[in-house]
Amino acid sequence: MSGTPLPPLSPLAHPASALDELHFAPRLLMGPGPINADPRVLKAMSSQLLGQFDPQFRRMMRETMVLYRQFFETQNDWTLVLDGTARSAIEMVMLSAIEPGDKVLVCSFGRFGQLLNEIAQRCAANVRVVQAPWGTVFDLAQIEAAIRDFSPKLVAVCQGDTSTTMLQPLDGLGALCHRYGAMLQVDATASCGGTPLPVDAWQIDAVTAGLQKCLAGPSGAAPITLSDTMARTIYRRRHIEDGLQPAGYVPGAGQRIASNYMDLAMVMDYWSDAGLNHHTEATTMLYGARECARIFVQEGLPTAYARHAAASRAVSAGLQGMNLKLYGDQANKMPNVTGVYVPEGVNGDKVRAALLNDFNIEIGTSFGPLAGKVWRIGAMGYNARPDCVLQTLAALEVVLAAEGHRFSRGAGVDAAYASYKYGGH
Repeated sequence: MSGTPLPPLSPLAHPASALDELHFAPRLLMGPGPINADPRVLKAMSSQLLGQFDPQFRRMMRETMVLYRQFFETQNDWTLVLDGTARSAIEMVMLSAIEPGDKVLVCSFGRFGQLLNEIAQRCAANVRVVQAPWGTVFDLAQIEAAIRDFSPKLVAVCQGDTSTTMLQPLDGLGALCHRYGAMLQVDATASCGGTPLPVDAWQIDAVTAGLQKCLAGPSGAAPITLSDTMARTIYRRRHIEDGLQPAGYVPGAGQRIASNYMDLAMVMDYWSDAGLNHHTEATTMLYGARECARIFVQEGLPTAYARHAAASRAVSAGLQGMNLKLYGDQANKMPNVTGVYVPEGVNGDKVRAALLNDFNIEIGTSFGPLAGKVWRIGAMGYNARPDCVLQTLAALEVVLAAEGHRFSRGAGVDAAYASYKYGGH
């Protein structure tokens, strides 16, 4: 059959290995995510399975909602966890809130702003993108001008974009959107848990997140919170699938959501007191999501944010101590991921490979215009600790010296250690 060729798929070199028990070399994940999960999260995920309508399980779902309301600093009733990665949450909210032809303004300052644009286009929205140069963020005046000119139903933006390591200030943006009749959707996958995100105070209508970064869990479950306005916008499109419709059923006034699995109105029915069946809950992932939030809330929001800020200062100090140049606008840097230029004459991929193969430490490269030019070093969640930061910097010193980069040996680790000991909060 002619047509577009299928992508390459190499055979497994040693097929018998498929019968081996899983056994991996231990890795310290110090890239932009995922990171090492907190052992307490993995322990929670090993709890016995329950049926999705077992009273114990339904109670646990309510507990999860309570914990994420505290995590997001919100009173939103519709604060829950979706089955799927953080990307699925972005798409579920957009697909459920946007009807074909609705105007969506995307504020993009990195790769994941480009993702918001693509998802909105796939939802058949009328999309306009306002772009900030990589390594920078927007001021409110830029966004206001775009909103005034376009009159969108929805404004979509990332809080943190790991591709550029930049953090978009959000205070005042929700109020600005509402002044012009728009709702605000924020993708906080890369930043939530590492920096303040007071949803109610900042008047955000939808936040989507993931577990695999500052929340110290695995990828595969996506916490979200919806304002009452957003929840009503979605629920007016409510549709009950044929096999569950009660007598006298009348569908919602809005156009039926184009995906069954991504139908957030049906997921709301599932989490509600009605408990209408939608899908079989990813039980162990929900256990993990609950534990991520429990650990975070128990630690306390200010303490968690201070821990990430301290790690950020130490990483930055250590890299500069190694005669490396930080990437981007440091006044608007994410606290949990640091971008740093690959020094001239050094092969960035070779350094990353040496860190992984010789030290079992993973750091990240970057995408698009930054590919091969920047490393991204994360210190977040369970790994936002002095030992992880110092171990990573010490290994990087060894590898950089072997590659001929000139700096004072020990200066990076010393600078990071001093930052932790004497650097402030």
